Amino acid sequence: MKKILVVEDDRAIRLLLTHLMKTAGYSVDSAGDGQEGLEKLKKKKYDLMLLDVWMPRMNGLEVLAKLRDEPSRPKVIVMTADNTPETLLTAVKEQAYHYLPKPFQPKVLEELVRRALEAKGDAARIEVISARPDWVELLVPCDMEVVDRIQSFLTHLEGGLPNEVRESVGRAFHELLVNAIEWGGQLDPTRKVRISYLRARRMLLYRIADPGKGFRLEDISHAAVSNPPDQPFEHIKFREDKGLRAGGFGILMTRATVDELLYNEARNEVVFVKYLD
Repeated sequence: MKKILVVEDDRAIRLLLTHLMKTAGYSVDSAGDGQEGLEKLKKKKYDLMLLDVWMPRMNGLEVLAKLRDEPSRPKVIVMTADNTPETLLTAVKEQAYHYLPKPFQPKVLEELVRRALEAKGDAARIEVISARPDWVELLVPCDMEVVDRIQSFLTHLEGGLPNEVRESVGRAFHELLVNAIEWGGQLDPTRKVRISYLRARRMLLYRIADPGKGFRLEDISHAAVSNPPDQPFEHIKFREDKGLRAGGFGILMTRATVDELLYNEARNEVVFVKYLD
């Protein structure tokens, strides 16, 4: 049975989370602050920690720092109403597995916990090159598991933007990162994709550089962008014949949802821009 430790300052929330996790079939312990949580970790091995941020004695970010060198640290889902860039980026730097903003729906938490526990034991490590709120730069392994994790953090850095903008940028980022990991990195977690996020007063800019050799448009028959005008779904048959996953609309969709989409000459680096005016 998977073991979960709930570390939460608010007693009512702590009891609710404990009940939810036990109902879902997990073995659950709880702690009211970070210090108590670490003491319990010394006595028992847990698969997952649900961690509040602002608590007495020792807060959640301090707990993450203490876990940094633990060989058998649990995966950590950070739960907080604090969505400031400083908190989010500290959580990324300290290798939090996922970020969940409060308040949240129980079903959302249950699904996130299920995915975290089903993922392989050693979470892919994210290297933080820059953690300024206006300039984030990351090195991430070519592992599909990392996509939703990265997006959960970067999406919340875009707080204050209209939902329509956040959703369009999120879709574009997701598609291009998946392409970089799958096609550029060949799903090899020893290879890295470099992600840059820049936020200026009037624009968002993302840059994704993969470790592959790049591509030519005429060689990607599996992508919708290569379809002739009178055959908009021709790539679907190609993907089926080759046994590829459903999809292939990434580049085409991204062109429609961002303001500028630029590739380098080899096409193993892409930049997209969304203007905020």
